[in-house]
Amino acid sequence: MSPSLTASVSAEQRTELDARAYEIRRLTIEMITWGRWGHIGGSLSLAEILAVLYWRAMDVDPAEPRWEGRDRLVLSKAHASPALYAALAMKGFFPVDEVYTYCELGSGLRLRRAPRPRVFCIIGDGESNEGNVWEAAMAAAHHGLDNLVAILDYNKVMAKGAVHDQMSIEPLADKWRAFGWDVLEVDGHDVGELAAAFHRARWVLPRGRPIVVIANTVKGRGVAMAEFNPRWHTQAPDPATADRMLRELARTYGQPAGGYSRLDVVAAKEAFYRGE
Repeated sequence: MSPSLTASVSAEQRTELDARAYEIRRLTIEMITWGRWGHIGGSLSLAEILAVLYWRAMDVDPAEPRWEGRDRLVLSKAHASPALYAALAMKGFFPVDEVYTYCELGSGLRLRRAPRPRVFCIIGDGESNEGNVWEAAMAAAHHGLDNLVAILDYNKVMAKGAVHDQMSIEPLADKWRAFGWDVLEVDGHDVGELAAAFHRARWVLPRGRPIVVIANTVKGRGVAMAEFNPRWHTQAPDPATADRMLRELARTYGQPAGGYSRLDVVAAKEAFYRGE
């Protein structure tokens, strides 16, 4: 339950965390395909972030989800919720089958909020051109919230195109520093760098200032047709496309093809919608 007290990641731990990221991506694609709606790009870009948070950095216990001493995660970029639901199911907070209620009426994927002794908040680069993000950043610094760690999934692509074309947010690190935050910059797909950054954020840096980890990531990471492609910001694949995506993921991450898949059920649902 307790987070790691060391910053370094062994080869065995790296392999395990990379495998967790792969599983988050695979389950995310299946969930979005089944639900016929969702944001693949922004979900795939933060898989390593979620893997390191839930399997290394955060102090949580699925057997006691309302434990008062737990760390909390706020997903500000809510369109990436499929990846978070995948991670929560894999961690044991609810049965994996429940992710297939995504986008269904009466879905059981809501979690209660409670007072937060330590808060990790994942934000998007696209929403970082909105004033409420910077108002919150200014307030957090003013109140000295050094138990707050913001993680910016900097995947460079918004719904309609590249961030730098739509509304540039650079110089990003300088902006956060100017707002009174300590800043760490990492490769958001390197579980070792992420683990070291979260270790520093928890045990080294806290000094009366909130902390932001700028994680440089790839939109749609792991699926070539989705990488840096705004089309997959909001787009559910059909079953055949999802099958290609899942096979590519398996090849990329050296995992066996197939496994826990609902694509046969998805195909049946597609046939139902077509009236077959």
